[in-house]
Amino acid sequence: MSGVSDAHGPVWVVPHEVPAIVPRSSRFTEPRWVGVYRWAAVGGDLLAAMIGISVALLTRFGYQVGSGYLVISSLLPLAWVAMVALSKGYDSRYFGAGPDEFRSLLRSGVGLTAAVALVSYATRTEIARGFVVLAIPVIVGAALLLRYGLRKDLHRHRVRGRCMHRVLVVGRTDPAATLCEHLESRPTDGFRVVATCRPRGGAGSTGPLQPDELDEADIMSAVDRHAVDVVAVSTDPELAGQSLRRLSWALEQRGVELIVSPGIIEVAGPRISVRPVAGLSLLHLERPSVSGGPHLLKAVFDRVSALTLVTLLAPVLIGLAIAVKLSSPGPVLFRQTRVGRAGTEFTMFKFRSMYSDAEQRLSDLYSLSDGNGVMFKLRDDPRVTPLGRLIRRFSLDELPQLFNVLRGDMSLVGPRPPLSEEVALYAADDTRRMLVKPGITGLWQVSGRSDLSWDESVRLDLRYVDNWSMTLDLLILWKTARAVIYGSGAY
Repeated sequence: MSGVSDAHGPVWVVPHEVPAIVPRSSRFTEPRWVGVYRWAAVGGDLLAAMIGISVALLTRFGYQVGSGYLVISSLLPLAWVAMVALSKGYDSRYFGAGPDEFRSLLRSGVGLTAAVALVSYATRTEIARGFVVLAIPVIVGAALLLRYGLRKDLHRHRVRGRCMHRVLVVGRTDPAATLCEHLESRPTDGFRVVATCRPRGGAGSTGPLQPDELDEADIMSAVDRHAVDVVAVSTDPELAGQSLRRLSWALEQRGVELIVSPGIIEVAGPRISVRPVAGLSLLHLERPSVSGGPHLLKAVFDRVSALTLVTLLAPVLIGLAIAVKLSSPGPVLFRQTRVGRAGTEFTMFKFRSMYSDAEQRLSDLYSLSDGNGVMFKLRDDPRVTPLGRLIRRFSLDELPQLFNVLRGDMSLVGPRPPLSEEVALYAADDTRRMLVKPGITGLWQVSGRSDLSWDESVRLDLRYVDNWSMTLDLLILWKTARAVIYGSGAY
């Protein structure tokens, strides 16, 4: 980073790798990639609509389609695109980041169903229910798949440093540095910090900071100088209220987005809401759900899913049990005491992947650990059997934990089940991960597994506890399949 300090202006910090700066005109112009992505999304939605309509027509009517349905079929793709646009499915703020882009497609499906029903009722037009029930779900499904492919392509470009939003971070040194770190931690979100605007005298100044030392003129000068697309304001008491309101007006004229960091980390959007009170916009933080109705639904889902998987995978479980028994002397299952919800201990099951004397040889290997300082891990552990390496590679050794789920000791998704000696090393904040049942998989499983540091593992577990939802569980289960196939971090 190179820093330039000006006694009569803010401090600018510009990364070396940022491309040459092009002055920004006061007139709003979208980056070229935004237009390309939007038109590709529109084209994908039209293609999805044609796929859905074709499937519905062929399934419902075969090759004998009436003229009325041909008219409906020609209007439905346009209605679908219009519905997606009304649901903000083409809003550049959501391109490639977060679930809002996918939610807009789901909302559009519901909206289009309602619109078709209303038009049919108002015009007294008979539309076969079978046609609607087939067409719209297929349209939504195809649109989700096409948009997912489009997002993955955008993510590949962003990892290479293209298709990024140029960001100016505004705030004091420490909060601004933290905000920069978080914005650039995931390139796929599309934020590249090109400059930071700090208060006058903020670097090494000994005098008191005056309220007007970071004002709109400083920020707008930086916006024009660095041709930014987004201004990100970190928590700063000197830039709030009317000052922030005036700044939003000035940025609006230039077509620049304004985002404000409240300083709250690791809290998902569904727990945050803005409530207007007495002319103020107050940020309300909902309590995390760790009990009650939603968790009863989770428990039912876990047991039903585990029972289904055990039934479907019975031949695999029997085959693995026979293979483990024949591969080396010792029991088929490895039993180990783990700590569950509220500190309750339980016996966790796994297929044995090590030789029977593994525990006795552990003390000789501690100095070679590849773990994270708390958990012992060894990439080339000599205690692991040849079959054990294979079943660990694809996490097949963990399949018996489905019986732990049936017993109620574990969940399909949750924090990693810790050993009692690991719990003894927990800091005060770490014990919060035991508010919910441990899981067969979790955020740690889809984010690096054994390659994670201890702090990263704890952070992911706490994020899960604070932001749990059934949607998050389903997303983790979806990503687990990919993590298992690639075997990243498994040893």
